[in-house]
Amino acid sequence: MVRSSSPSIRRAVRDGAVVSGLLFAGYLFVIVAPVAGTFGFDAFAYWSVNVADPYGAPVGGLAAFNYSPPIATLFATFSTLPWLSFLWLWVAVMIGTIVWLGGRGHRAIWLLAFPPIALELYHGNVHLLIAAAIVLGFRHPWAWAFVILTKVTPGIGLLWFAARREWRSLSIALGATAIIAGVSYAVQPGLWTAWWQFLGDTAGGATVAQFEIGLPLPIRLLVAAGVVVWGARTDRRWTVPVSAAIALPIMWLSGFAICAAIVHEWVRPSASWRP
Repeated sequence: MVRSSSPSIRRAVRDGAVVSGLLFAGYLFVIVAPVAGTFGFDAFAYWSVNVADPYGAPVGGLAAFNYSPPIATLFATFSTLPWLSFLWLWVAVMIGTIVWLGGRGHRAIWLLAFPPIALELYHGNVHLLIAAAIVLGFRHPWAWAFVILTKVTPGIGLLWFAARREWRSLSIALGATAIIAGVSYAVQPGLWTAWWQFLGDTAGGATVAQFEIGLPLPIRLLVAAGVVVWGARTDRRWTVPVSAAIALPIMWLSGFAICAAIVHEWVRPSASWRP
């Protein structure tokens, strides 16, 4: 009797979690957004970045831009768009990423019901794109350049290649990052000086209101490194997005949207992705 009812119980728990997650997403966009006026808070920083002085806004405030000069240059190309046009384009990119990661059918709905992803859609950060870069990075290691040039520390996931002695993949990932950074530095060396100074000034982390998890970064980096090295040696790819989320410069709930990469491999399983 217990065995026969177990699948029904699991389905009920799963469906209840999905419904609860979708209700939370609805609450964010229907109730919170009109009152708080913070929909697209992070996306606004990308749209409004001043490529001449990208790090001038107060840390943690509206329009605060934290990423490397090549990413600043990339986003500055969209500054000619009206703000709302950019916002809806950005939301469309994120939803498209969710659909690609989840595949057709109910798994994309599961992702939408995952609270970190609802928060990610609300604020408009780059965690979903990092998830996509990690998935692509197993086959196309150059995709890791996006991870390193945005959040930097989630690049600890590259230990996957080192632990597996996949030196060619590691070289491509680091080489692509170095080439992009080198060209950017040759064109705009002053921006790199400003970014390094910015990283030094904010090394202790910034206070944020968005569900911050206050564990020190050095401890989290050690944990993330252990997770990804263990995963590499036991052939568990899911440890890469998990370690990347743990290693974020500031760990907050929406950062776990990076774990959407796990669902992509459930949909399109590979020989190296197993529990």
